[in-house]
Amino acid sequence: MRNDLLLGLALVFVPFSLTSIGGGGAIIAGIQNETVNVHAWVSASEFIHLFAVSRAAPGPGMMLATVIGWKVAGWLGALVASLALFVPSSLLCYVVFRLTNTHREKKWHRAMREGLAPVGVGLIIAGVISLFRVADGGVLAVVIACLAGAILYWIPKFPVLGVLILGGLGAVAVSTWQNPLSF
Repeated sequence: MRNDLLLGLALVFVPFSLTSIGGGGAIIAGIQNETVNVHAWVSASEFIHLFAVSRAAPGPGMMLATVIGWKVAGWLGALVASLALFVPSSLLCYVVFRLTNTHREKKWHRAMREGLAPVGVGLIIAGVISLFRVADGGVLAVVIACLAGAILYWIPKFPVLGVLILGGLGAVAVSTWQNPLSF
């Protein structure tokens, strides 16, 4: 049974590793679908909690694979899921870089780089939508996310911690306003 779980973790995370165009945020929606809907390894609520823990922990932003692997199959599951997510894409990037680096100035190379950028952005947006659906944050979550994005877009040097503090204060203010006895 344990070997089946470890193989399942590898079979889920290796393809995501090889298709994470745009970075780890691009595969959140797929990971959520596979781990919650397809394999039922975690519930939607657990997924949100594991996502929060993975983002708060030091290290790469995609430690989500590690915490899901740990939840599913303990420390060995964490190791398998982490290696399955990080090793294949790292090897692929290395090989592609070695093979195409001499062609950096050619038109096809620039077209390939520029053509993949919108794909990455679209996948990241799909991940954000997936998280909003699972978290059921409602209109308030969308408003806070849009305000944070707008601040970071128009004032790029604005400290991220400042955006987090403003978002938290806004959430507390609205929550208190809607239900004054909750605090």
